[in-house]
Amino acid sequence: MRTTSYDFENEDAVFKVLVNHEEQYSLWPADLPVPGGWNETGQKGPKAECDEYIERVWTDMRPKSLREWMDGQGQEAGESAAAEDASGPSDTSETAPPGE
Repeated sequence: MRTTSYDFENEDAVFKVLVNHEEQYSLWPADLPVPGGWNETGQKGPKAECDEYIERVWTDMRPKSLREWMDGQGQEAGESAAAEDASGPSDTSETAPPGE
């Protein structure tokens, strides 16, 4: 097991791109075993090539669970607005007082 830091600027180094369950990407030295919680994407090569791959595929930096939660919040807000539109305004201050 390697106990020293890895030189990510070494032009001869070969990396692989990993992805975790939150769809977050990482460079990893190709000669080291993949750490728990990470999977290989199949991309392997020089750092610049791996960086280009990550830039192309990782277009949303938010973790997957946050994206899913935010998408759900948007749907709930849309459903709430649609329900309000169907039933009329919920704020009675916009209705005319009795007798007018």
